[in-house]
Amino acid sequence: MESTIAISLHGVWQSYGHGKNEVSVLRDLDLEVAAGGYLALVGESGAGKSTLLAILGGLQRARSGKVVVAGCDVSTLGGGQLAGFRRDTIGFIFQHAGLLEVLSAQQNVELAMALAGMPRRLRALRAVELLESVGLGQRRNHPPSRLSGGERQRVAVARALANRPQILLADEPTGNLDPQAAELVLEALEKLRLENGCTLLVVTHNPVVALRAPLRLRLSGGRMAAA
Repeated sequence: MESTIAISLHGVWQSYGHGKNEVSVLRDLDLEVAAGGYLALVGESGAGKSTLLAILGGLQRARSGKVVVAGCDVSTLGGGQLAGFRRDTIGFIFQHAGLLEVLSAQQNVELAMALAGMPRRLRALRAVELLESVGLGQRRNHPPSRLSGGERQRVAVARALANRPQILLADEPTGNLDPQAAELVLEALEKLRLENGCTLLVVTHNPVVALRAPLRLRLSGGRMAAA
């Protein structure tokens, strides 16, 4: 039976430095997010929001505690297993789109699928489908230099969904955008979440962005509280 919990953290600690210079970022943190859920995480700069996303996405290991994502105990995975976990289970969206300038929008979306070994014809069909879903079907052959900031970020959203991840982790996805472009990016992200049945966790400083999510939490002092 498939688990109804997509993200489960129990007693998670993370700190940097050693001895007198050690700084605790996450302190005995507990968190549960239901499969298909939509959570906005807010907090001051340095509160540990990006650190938490890195731990959930297998980019960083917690000092202690249990981290289970999509039914997988991330702390037990080795290097190669972590790479496969990130590729197959997690979709990342960052503040900067991070597109490859030498590739078209479609090729940028296809790249994630190529790394997963998907046949060329199937990944081309999937890339076009995703770009059409975010309103960029007519611009799929454009390089990033010919796209606006909002359009580049929508390509990044499409790329994050390429391998049908179970979990979407978005770190300030609209932080560099004007309100109109941000609205289009969020609409695309929310639409694809529903279409693909993903669990979405968005880190944001923007209260307008946070209010779109049905579940909102604040990270402060290394612990979670209602926002």
